[in-house]
Amino acid sequence: MYSGSFVALVTPMQADGSVDFSCLEKLIDWHVEQGTNGLVIVGTTGESPTLEHAEHARVVRHAAEYCDRRLPVLAGTGSNSTRQTIDLSLEVASAPIDGYLVVTPYYNKPTQDGLVLHFQAIADAVDQPIMLYNVPGRTAVDLQPETVARLAEHPRIFAIKEATGEVDRVNVLRELCGEDFDLFSGDDPSARQFMLAGGQGVVSVTANVAPAAFAAMCEAAVAGDRSRAEELDAPLAGLHRDLFIEANPIPVKWALERMGLIPPGIRLPLTRLSAAARPAVEEALQQAGVL
Repeated sequence: MYSGSFVALVTPMQADGSVDFSCLEKLIDWHVEQGTNGLVIVGTTGESPTLEHAEHARVVRHAAEYCDRRLPVLAGTGSNSTRQTIDLSLEVASAPIDGYLVVTPYYNKPTQDGLVLHFQAIADAVDQPIMLYNVPGRTAVDLQPETVARLAEHPRIFAIKEATGEVDRVNVLRELCGEDFDLFSGDDPSARQFMLAGGQGVVSVTANVAPAAFAAMCEAAVAGDRSRAEELDAPLAGLHRDLFIEANPIPVKWALERMGLIPPGIRLPLTRLSAAARPAVEEALQQAGVL
């Protein structure tokens, strides 16, 4: 259905923590110009845990309307409450979105059967397609490949963002879920290998700061051009590593601020990147050629 570089877009904020909608529009224009293949609005990188419900919906709606179908837009609407996820998904359903990114429920650690029922209930309630999001490092629950295969049978569940970093899962998921189910990486350091192994794309943090280079790398990897993908990915290796030197999105927001693209706002309990970590991120930006 989709392929290539989908950016897990940050939510730009002023120093007081208020959402900067004008800056959000400029970021969307930039990604269109730079060749990004799609946008994920208000995922974890977009600080979904700290946006209030109405505010969350407003950011999704504003971004999708401003994007105006120039790129596919997936709305991050997942939470650890099935009912809350459905309510938020329905609230933004009238916006020009192309689907939802729905993370596994965090903190309450459901069983695999509970995960199936959770995602099936959401998919039954909405009309737009759903990309599952598996990120055990943040949620403390792992959506197992056999469980993904059960969910892939639902007509509105079309893909997974797999953020375990386990490239071997590509072949397992492909065998279990079939050729029509989209496999996206959610782990920048292993994304190239994931796509070369047969994945369709990646939902990326690195793409926030190096969109053109990252999109070109994704195009080469999806096409199976290993040498070209490796060549394009090499300058981005520092970003893949150091944009996670502190909890995401702390480093990437500082990097974008350093590039002059967003104001310095970030919401507690997250803080601005520490002084000790800034030289590493600065060097990664230099290596990637984006400063």
